[in-house]
Amino acid sequence: MNKAIIMLGVFIGLTAANAQKDTNPEHIETAIKELHRVNYPVFKPGERIDYLIHYGMVHAGKATIEVKEKPVKMNGRESYHVIGKGVSTGTFDFFFKVRDTYQSFIDTENLHPHLFLRDVNEGGYKKVQNYSFHQEENYVKSNKGDSASIPTGIQDMISAFYFARTLDLTKYKPGDVIVLYAYVDDELEPVKMRFMGREKIKAKAGTFKTLKFQPIVQKGRVFKDPEDLIVYVTDDKNKIPVLAKAKILVGSIKMQLTGFENLAHPVAQVH
Repeated sequence: MNKAIIMLGVFIGLTAANAQKDTNPEHIETAIKELHRVNYPVFKPGERIDYLIHYGMVHAGKATIEVKEKPVKMNGRESYHVIGKGVSTGTFDFFFKVRDTYQSFIDTENLHPHLFLRDVNEGGYKKVQNYSFHQEENYVKSNKGDSASIPTGIQDMISAFYFARTLDLTKYKPGDVIVLYAYVDDELEPVKMRFMGREKIKAKAGTFKTLKFQPIVQKGRVFKDPEDLIVYVTDDKNKIPVLAKAKILVGSIKMQLTGFENLAHPVAQVH
């Protein structure tokens, strides 16, 4: 379930670390600056997106990610308050209870995170994780008191999702690999996704024109094969995930869009 929630939080697949990491701050900062981004807002306060999560044939849970109506001040700057939640449901809830909450406070101007909060309870496994990002001073501090150096522009699990939606995908062609960087579990992680083209996809919320991505993940830890995770996002200015599906070492996971509210732009829905 945790992997499915992360697929929601970051459609680009923070579910597993990539093979080779470039931890040189200058290289990372340059790579971030060279990403092609659009010049319009892709989301707005009040946006809410809902998903249904399946484990095999079982309806295993629900997930929601929303931008709160009122921005807040963080480090003296106006920031979006984003909350992502995942809960197990039905029979699955009886055998493996999940209550996950992720929060990110994201700068409204540059979309860098100021604060990341993670509070998860998955089948009795509990974890509380807080990261305070000081982007200008190039460090992040955890709730354990540890500090680590980071290049400017580093994302967290949730902020990466919103930052990725700002990418101008007209600049990329099928086969191109896009790389972002996020701070996850006390490490800098390169998050790589291969653009695979366009496709019409049906989900609970309807049929949509979508962009197809293949996050590049590590074989053996969660996935049987590096190509076992596919994510589809709307082919419009919103770029919201419609469907994510993955074959894992034990079974399969699918997450599909069930509803949305207050999107900033018309959605690429096929009627």
